[in-house]
Amino acid sequence: MTPSLRRKLEALSERREELERLLADPSVIGDAGRFRKLSREFAQLEPVARALADEQQAKADLAAAEAMRADPELRELAEEEIGAAAERLQRLEAELLAHLVPKDPRDDGDLYLEVRAGTGGDEAAIFAGDLFRMYSRYAERQGWRVEVESASPGEHGGFKEVIARIEGQGAYSKLKFESGTHRVQRVPATESQGRIHTSAATVAIIPVEPDGEPIEINPADLKVDTFRSSGAGGQHVNKTESAIRITHVPTGVVVESQTERSQHANRDKAMTRLRAIIAEAQAAKAAAAQAAERKLQVGSGDRSQRIRTYNFPQGRITDHRVEGLTLYDLPNVVEGGMDALVARLQQEHQADELARLTEGG
Repeated sequence: MTPSLRRKLEALSERREELERLLADPSVIGDAGRFRKLSREFAQLEPVARALADEQQAKADLAAAEAMRADPELRELAEEEIGAAAERLQRLEAELLAHLVPKDPRDDGDLYLEVRAGTGGDEAAIFAGDLFRMYSRYAERQGWRVEVESASPGEHGGFKEVIARIEGQGAYSKLKFESGTHRVQRVPATESQGRIHTSAATVAIIPVEPDGEPIEINPADLKVDTFRSSGAGGQHVNKTESAIRITHVPTGVVVESQTERSQHANRDKAMTRLRAIIAEAQAAKAAAAQAAERKLQVGSGDRSQRIRTYNFPQGRITDHRVEGLTLYDLPNVVEGGMDALVARLQQEHQADELARLTEGG
């Protein structure tokens, strides 16, 4: 580990000690908002302090074992302990480096999932429906909440477009690498000759704005239209124009909401999603400028990039951004068993960030 990275770790440890003192201060305890904020920061730094303490203990164990090696009767035991301590130190260094990887403040938050049929006609819409079902099943396994905000069904099943909000702890951190073009290779239900077709659908993962950081939008840049809802809601939806369509003129972004019974509630929902889309576009642009070589585009990224292929005849799923990331577990994955895939993408992202950090440190 380079001296500059070591200094960063020591600074984090010192900050944790400072937070410990502040959290015992009566004036801080009396300020609920500040106390909560500092407690959250303290909890995030606690693993760093624990790993540093473990590293110090491992170094002491290594020194003791090396001193013991001078005794001929204890040399064999000393060699074993030296090996174990050295291995532990190597593992702890990797753990400490991981703590230096900047945490995305959006990771713990909610997100918007947008799935759209691409090339492939009816089969593309069916595939878009399969992808949405996969993410919904995965969210269900995580204990997250999925709420469809708008949907345009395909003529033979699936969706031409479906947009949903997913709420749950860590939702964005686990799904943020899903943006891009997903390709499927299989025999469509509409194919009578049994030929394998290739179709595609695009996925966009957009984080919901963190609390307290609303993006400012000039009302003069908005074009607002109302129309009658076409979804569930009983007779009410046929009698009032409660649905809202908002166009952000400078960017051309269009959002709709028709799931609520009142025009006001639909407008609030639409504006929340519009702010999230614009904020994510700005973040993606900044990230691209800073790291054009990034393999795992975060957030909206490049939606034209083909990121994954689902080959049904072979039961194979391949992520094209990570060398060697092929799973022969497609039936389980499309039923929501995405844990292995998500974990591998997170590991790859962390490895990339660590490599960049080490080069820069």
